[in-house]
Amino acid sequence: MEYIGLLGSVGLLIWLALRGVNIIFASLLCSLVVILTNGLPIAEGISDYYSFGSLGAFTFAGKFFLLFAAGAVFGRVMGDSHAASSIALALVRRLGAHRALWITVLACALLTYGGVVVFVVIFAIYPLGLKLLQEADIPKRLFCGALALGSGTFTLTALPGTPSIHNVIASVALGTDLFAGFWIGLLGGVMMFAAGMWYLERQRHRAILQGEHFTPGPGDRISSIDEEGYPHWLVACLPLLLVLSTIIAPRVITLALGAEATQAEGSLYDLLRFAGSQPIVWPCIALFCGTLLAVLLFPVVRQEALTVLGNGTQDAIMPLINTAAVIGFGGVVTHTSGFTAFTGAMLDSALPPLLSAFTSVSLVSAITGSASGGLQIFMQTMAPAYLDMGVDPQTLHRIATMASGGFDSLPHCGAIVAMLTITGLTHKEAYRDVGIITVVIPVGVTLTMIALSP
Repeated sequence: MEYIGLLGSVGLLIWLALRGVNIIFASLLCSLVVILTNGLPIAEGISDYYSFGSLGAFTFAGKFFLLFAAGAVFGRVMGDSHAASSIALALVRRLGAHRALWITVLACALLTYGGVVVFVVIFAIYPLGLKLLQEADIPKRLFCGALALGSGTFTLTALPGTPSIHNVIASVALGTDLFAGFWIGLLGGVMMFAAGMWYLERQRHRAILQGEHFTPGPGDRISSIDEEGYPHWLVACLPLLLVLSTIIAPRVITLALGAEATQAEGSLYDLLRFAGSQPIVWPCIALFCGTLLAVLLFPVVRQEALTVLGNGTQDAIMPLINTAAVIGFGGVVTHTSGFTAFTGAMLDSALPPLLSAFTSVSLVSAITGSASGGLQIFMQTMAPAYLDMGVDPQTLHRIATMASGGFDSLPHCGAIVAMLTITGLTHKEAYRDVGIITVVIPVGVTLTMIALSP
């Protein structure tokens, strides 16, 4: 009964997500199924395991609220000021509208690597993407694949230095910095990008041969692109560059100074040590600095700054709560005998440690339907054992983070559901391409990097 309840709850969560049921309600319902079928105490299961335990929904929300809010506010300012559209249009002028998929991927990648949360990127790019799709006559299903590649793969889990929630979770748990596993992440990110673009272009040419065309959805409003009032693309890039340089600079200076950076006294050295010891606060500071610069640069948002910033904070709520709710479900799962047996089997298996860690992260992420949720659970429950095995923290940081971005993107993934809702497509219409982009390719690349790792 315990195992049936555990597997059944995961299947139910996926089914409810495919039906479009609210993920918060779905996670609560499935948590109750796990609690009842596994004989867990009901009161403690809801108030502790699900809500306020070490892997509770509100524990996660409290720890990472500032990061979600900072990313959402920055994204709102970049969107309302038309800075994001200006960057995308600059790519249009250089690559041509027929390269709509390339433009979508590059624009999303630039924004997400700069710290803008995935949900905000989708909202910011979608209106422009519709016009590009219409001009290039590309099916909307491929636009979903491009959105997924640019905003939900290599920039979130592979490329070092990004202030993404996944990179921060690993950094907090392992005591590493955001650049951990630099070469593994860089090579893995390039491979994900290259394989994803090859697939998208191959599908685009196949769609042309099969006579597929762009068909707008009933809720799509396609207007002409009017650049009047848009900031110059170079100016639009300045807030992004400030965010990235604020994050990167302490790392570069610390490496240049060597041991002196950790031992010397002075305000500069104190600042460097603070930046290195605050994997959540420092990226938030970088994002708030970028937001402040954007408000100063762009009159459109400066005139209603408080309203725009308030709306940005509101944008953070649903992504944060949805992610936290799925993590709460995972928190209940970790207290079952089935999860304990799985953990023991992985740690005692004959698999190489990195391959075992990959399998562990992948399965937990698949259960929760969340890369950040699966990674958080893995780091809290299993990562210390792998460190005891002698796995290098830097390598574990990057491999585990990349692994979390594979099987998390099954149909019940909150980000997938949100993207399909925003674009007006169904799982049947678009998930095949999205699944290859977000599941098959990241899994293959991560396994390749494990094989190449010492």
